[in-house]
Amino acid sequence: MRIDLVTLVVADYDPAIAFFTGILGFELVEDAPSLTNDGRPKRWVVVRPPGGQTGILLARADGERQEAVVGDQVAGRVGFFLQVDDFDAVHRRLVDAGVEFVRPPRTEPYGRVAVFRDIAGNRWDLLGAA
Repeated sequence: MRIDLVTLVVADYDPAIAFFTGILGFELVEDAPSLTNDGRPKRWVVVRPPGGQTGILLARADGERQEAVVGDQVAGRVGFFLQVDDFDAVHRRLVDAGVEFVRPPRTEPYGRVAVFRDIAGNRWDLLGAA
């Protein structure tokens, strides 16, 4: 048993794809036409960290209720955790790319951590070895 996908509600597909692939370095696994439950066109967009098994389904917000959660899917908490091998290099690359870090790097018992926001405003922990 494993978790295959988690959904991240975004304002629009292309900017989210650009952020996850161009800035975070994820792979675009799938980008295919699809339909909503009531037959309207949408896209099935999946990104995944290189070598990762769990993907993120980038789902464009559909309606006011979904639009309201873009950037706040976990009520302001850190809800996503990106483990990297070279914390300092990835942190520097993300800062240089203009990613907003809401907390500077710090060392905790479990390693190095810094909190950043994705393109929608969700908080992520960037994690690496101490």
